Amino acid sequence: MKVLGIDTATGFASVAVLDDATVLAETRTDTAGHRADLLVLVDSVCTAAGMTARDLDGIAIGAGPGSFTGLRIGMATAKGIAFAAQRPLWAVSSLAALAHVELEADPSGVVVAVLDARRGEVYAGAYQRQDSAIVLIGEERVLPPRELAAFAPAGARFTGDAAATYPELAQLPGTWQRTPSGVAIAKLAIAGARADVLVSGAPTYIRPSEAEVRYPDGVPGALRRR
Repeated sequence: MKVLGIDTATGFASVAVLDDATVLAETRTDTAGHRADLLVLVDSVCTAAGMTARDLDGIAIGAGPGSFTGLRIGMATAKGIAFAAQRPLWAVSSLAALAHVELEADPSGVVVAVLDARRGEVYAGAYQRQDSAIVLIGEERVLPPRELAAFAPAGARFTGDAAATYPELAQLPGTWQRTPSGVAIAKLAIAGARADVLVSGAPTYIRPSEAEVRYPDGVPGALRRR
C-alpha cells in the first residue's frame, strides 16, 4: 500500500511516501519565520519516490493537536490532493505519531507525547503498544507544564518538543527534541482502520482558538451569520 503521510502540527512540516513499511522518500522542513509551500514538499517526495498522487492508495494527515494555522494548512492541502487524485484521506493523531517512534524503538511501557501549545500550556497524550496498535490511555489534553508529571502514568517516558519552551520538562525521562513525522503518520494510517475523512475531516484543536476566547460572541465588525 502506497501512502503519502503529512504532518504540519508544529514548526516543522514533515512529508513522506511509504510503500507499506518501506520509506520511499521523505523530507522535513523548518517552517519558523516563513510559510513553507507544502505542495512543493509533496511534489518533491512524490518525484523522489517515482510516482504521482494518482499512484497512491491514500493520503494520511496529522490532524493535531498543534499549531492552528499549521493544522489548517495541512488539512486543506491533504484534502485538495485527495480530491484531485480521487483517493481516500485518513486522519491520524499527531501526538500518536510522536509516540509511535518511541514505541517502535522500545514497545514496552507508556510514552507520553508532549507538544508546545503556547499560552503557557502543552498538549499531551499517553500511549502504549497493544499487539501491533498504538493505543491512547485516557484522552489527549491541554494543560500547564507543571501538571505534566501528575498527568503521566507511573514509569512513563516522554517525547516531544515542549522542553525547548519549558526547560524544566527536560528533567523528565525521554527524548525531548522530536516532532511528528510524515513517516509515522503514514505507518499509523496503514495499521489503522483507515476511515475516509475526505468530506468530514477537521483538525483536532482540543481547545478554542485565541479569537474564540477573546471574542466569544464573534469578531467585532464581522458580518453576522444569517
